[in-house]
Amino acid sequence: MQVIRPVGREAASKKYDLLSAMMAYALAGDQNRQRLILRLMALITTRYNWQRNELVMGQKEIARLWSVDERTVKRDMARLRGLGWIEVKRAGVRGRVTMYGLDIERIMLDTRPAWPNIGDDFIARLDGPVAPADTKVVPFRRPEQISADGLWGAACEYLAGEDPALFDAWIAGLADGGLEDGCQTLLAPSKFHATYVRTHLLKRLQMTLRRLDGSVSAVRIQCKTL
Repeated sequence: MQVIRPVGREAASKKYDLLSAMMAYALAGDQNRQRLILRLMALITTRYNWQRNELVMGQKEIARLWSVDERTVKRDMARLRGLGWIEVKRAGVRGRVTMYGLDIERIMLDTRPAWPNIGDDFIARLDGPVAPADTKVVPFRRPEQISADGLWGAACEYLAGEDPALFDAWIAGLADGGLEDGCQTLLAPSKFHATYVRTHLLKRLQMTLRRLDGSVSAVRIQCKTL
């Protein structure tokens, strides 16, 4: 799956791709999902800065746009953060509202099951060549795939379904190092492998594990040889 970066000559079409994916995913769900995603789309289309990945809007303004009270705004923004669709880039303080950013990759991964409802052309366009950052760096030697049980086993099944190629190359070789005090340790077969996963995939691993087990607060990547 290509990572959408809504800048450059094709920025307009990429923005429509993101909004189309969100719309199809919303329509395929229940009314609660539809309402939540519609509200996020309203924020994106009215106040989101695509180039800077910034959404700056106070709770009172959001409540007015959504035609709800501020309690509902707090609840739904928390739900969106829990999904990983938005993240706090700058916490709000007195006189300054919170700045949010979108995790577009997370949104596209979550909405992928609804892409066929849009059409084969949409799928083909977004499943084109992998982004350069993923193609230039490959593991020196593909690690042996490790079977896992428990929480990490469930996470592996989830991640393999999201992106099989990425999973085979980088995630399948990680071993379960145990969960202690909310920190999940994963063991990589080499220092290079550990560094790559820590740099490029840590956020995705954290999000997946937290979705499966809310007690997970951190993920640590270590090399087996340490």
